[in-house]
Amino acid sequence: MKCPFCANPDTQVTDSRTSEDGLAIRRRRRCANCDKRFTTYERIELQLPMVVKRNGTRMDFDLDKLKGSMRIALRKRPVSVESFDAAIGRIQERLINLQEKEVSTDMVGQMVMQELKALDQVAYVRFASVYQSFEDIQEFIKAIQEIQSP
Repeated sequence: MKCPFCANPDTQVTDSRTSEDGLAIRRRRRCANCDKRFTTYERIELQLPMVVKRNGTRMDFDLDKLKGSMRIALRKRPVSVESFDAAIGRIQERLINLQEKEVSTDMVGQMVMQELKALDQVAYVRFASVYQSFEDIQEFIKAIQEIQSP
């Protein structure tokens, strides 16, 4: 591993620990040249499916885009970072477990709506209104009724 401070390729691992979720290894390293310390993370690289948009175009799954759309729906809502991260993790896990090479944006959107419904009802309605292109108040009422029915 190259030192980020002096670019020396000779670094040594001084400590390794598994992350709390067990999905990464945290390594403390020391540069043999400049003696500075830094941290690296080793994570499993999982293959997520391609996303097929409504117009038929295909694109790589974009985790940042997923997080961004959920953050917009959850803006100023009382949802913890841990709950948010867990929801993102569940969506990723479901996509991986599908073992499909491609998934539709509709399928991803449904997964997001399911997670938001469990996290925060206001965020669910916000996301649904954009995702499903609500055009009148009746569609909002229908979404709220869906939340209220068990």
